Amino acid sequence: MEAHGAGLRRVLVLAFCVAGIWSAYIYQGVLQETVSTKRFGPNNERFEHLAFLNLAQNVVCLVWSFIMIKIWSNGKSGGAPWWSYWSAGITNTIGPAMGIEALKYISYPAQVLAKSSKMIPVMFMGTLVYGIRYTIPEYVCSLLVAGGVSLFALSKTSSKTISKLAHPNAPLGYGLCFLNLTFDGFTNATQDSISARYPKTSAWDIMFGMNLWGTIYNMMFMFGWSTASGYEAVQFCKQHPEAAWDILLYCLCGAVGQNFIFLTISRFGSLTNTTITTTRKFVSIVVSSVLSGNPLSEKQWTSVGMVFSGLSYQIYLKWRKLQRMTKKRKPL
Repeated sequence: MEAHGAGLRRVLVLAFCVAGIWSAYIYQGVLQETVSTKRFGPNNERFEHLAFLNLAQNVVCLVWSFIMIKIWSNGKSGGAPWWSYWSAGITNTIGPAMGIEALKYISYPAQVLAKSSKMIPVMFMGTLVYGIRYTIPEYVCSLLVAGGVSLFALSKTSSKTISKLAHPNAPLGYGLCFLNLTFDGFTNATQDSISARYPKTSAWDIMFGMNLWGTIYNMMFMFGWSTASGYEAVQFCKQHPEAAWDILLYCLCGAVGQNFIFLTISRFGSLTNTTITTTRKFVSIVVSSVLSGNPLSEKQWTSVGMVFSGLSYQIYLKWRKLQRMTKKRKPL
């Protein structure tokens, strides 16, 4: 009976994590698409300074992580010092800025799909730089993802979707997304290196360090000189409070979503978190297509299916590898 109760609690916590990640990031995607495509005020002005969203996100997550550290650290020390994140902060500032700028040139579903292909630059760099040999199933995964993204990019986009974009330019938009993934790869590698050097570093420490440097770099970029774009972004938010409200909600969704990701990883592991976030991306595309009026053609839906089939197969391969490692650890 006690085991049954523990199992039920575990299922309820998992359901809570799924609901939290899905609701936070799906709504954040809706807000991101709204800010990038909506026309504000009587003059139908666009919010052109999308990089400002990254600065706002950095500030909110910096404050949030500082509060969480004060609440949960209990005076513990030994984590990575704040200055050790300076290099990861550079790539973590440039990469997301490119990803969000891509929304000026391609639709939100296209951006989500392109950014789901992270395994391609990782495998490419792994083979080219480190000489890593991957298995045939791993190459099948990457081919499905690459083929799906390519098919989506080559498919004709509806005129309704194109009319919402600020500057339609598919090659530039996809190029920015893949540069985003490349910078993310360097960011993740640097974070792993820091965590290895400082094993007592908590998720909140990482969140604080990354967003501290992100805030510094983005402030320099957006307010470093008199004609910098940050001043125009602030002025736009003053003139259009609904834009400012959307940006605030966007940032809060990101901070709340991080909470649920940390909870999921700590209770159920990174594989479960990957599964939840992957399915969330698929739902985000469906939501964008249905609610935001971004109709996809049959060929585009086929490409979406290819990408998520590849990602699902990758998750299955990771699960099998985890099972084999668990069996090896069990005493005979």
